[in-house]
Amino acid sequence: MRHYALLHVLHLLAAFVFVGTVFFEVLILEGVRRHIPRTVMHQIEVAIGARARRLMPWVLLALYGSGLGMAWRYRALLAEPLSSSFGTLLTLKIALALGVFGHFLFAMRLRKRGHLVASTFKRLHLSVFAHMVGIVLLAKLMFHLSW
Repeated sequence: MRHYALLHVLHLLAAFVFVGTVFFEVLILEGVRRHIPRTVMHQIEVAIGARARRLMPWVLLALYGSGLGMAWRYRALLAEPLSSSFGTLLTLKIALALGVFGHFLFAMRLRKRGHLVASTFKRLHLSVFAHMVGIVLLAKLMFHLSW
């Protein structure tokens, strides 16, 4: 149980950082944009982006690594995900998490090629935000919803 508890705490802390960052960028930073001169906003975005590129790979490693470690405990349940409400909701949560990771890889690919334009970046952030809301809700519903 200790191993799982440590993974759980690590997962929650990493999720806190990741979800908080996405929350900040989508709900706070976008609302500030219209009140700050474009050149200043660009400097802010560059600074935040540079910091995020240094921090987020470690956060994602902790988040997905601990998530894999915790999922191992439920491997028998995940082998037949539709056999229980918990298994179904956990499978949906994992699918959304894989979708977030896919968004991250797609954004890195676009950035590397120089094709990550502002409109695409904004749509990716909104999609990741929606995925994250779903993941957080599923994380709670798994333990409180059954059929």
